Amino acid sequence: MKVIKTLIIVTAIFLSACNDQIEANMSEPMVDFEFITQDEDKLNLESLEGEWWIANFMYTNCQTICPTTTVNLSKAQQELSQEGFHPQIVSFSVDPTQDTPEVLKEYAAKYDVNLDTWSFLTGYDFETIQKISEGTFNTVLRKGGADQFSHGFHFYLINPEGEIVKRYDGTSNAELQVLIEDITTVL
Repeated sequence: MKVIKTLIIVTAIFLSACNDQIEANMSEPMVDFEFITQDEDKLNLESLEGEWWIANFMYTNCQTICPTTTVNLSKAQQELSQEGFHPQIVSFSVDPTQDTPEVLKEYAAKYDVNLDTWSFLTGYDFETIQKISEGTFNTVLRKGGADQFSHGFHFYLINPEGEIVKRYDGTSNAELQVLIEDITTVL
């Protein structure tokens, strides 16, 4: 009997060490939303329920950080796809007035993204996306001059229950690899 108890304890310790969970650095509930994609379809939080997904903020006229973060996220999408993983990616435009579905579709084509698993969102006002950015993702969003915006450059991993569990530096190749590793772990 003592041997069986010992075996059970050792097995439990071993299995907990092999846990396929990732190390979280956030714990924020995702706010409910329903916006328009580049294909003029509606996308909402409910449609992502039960899936791991990645979110970020961007806009098509961005002259600073967005080209880098979009390229990086596109690389991640391609690498994950080659490994057989296809998480949903949701990019929230911070310039919904300029970023119409047509403009977002052209932007996606420029970066060779797979729109089967990546949605670019618009169809809201600036105040709405600012509230989501600052209140839900805990990142800054401010209007700047000459149609430029100050916004976060992170990627966010959201779990199937709709909780933002991890933030990654979207400009860092090392952080991009961590994101890819985390996705392969949870999927």
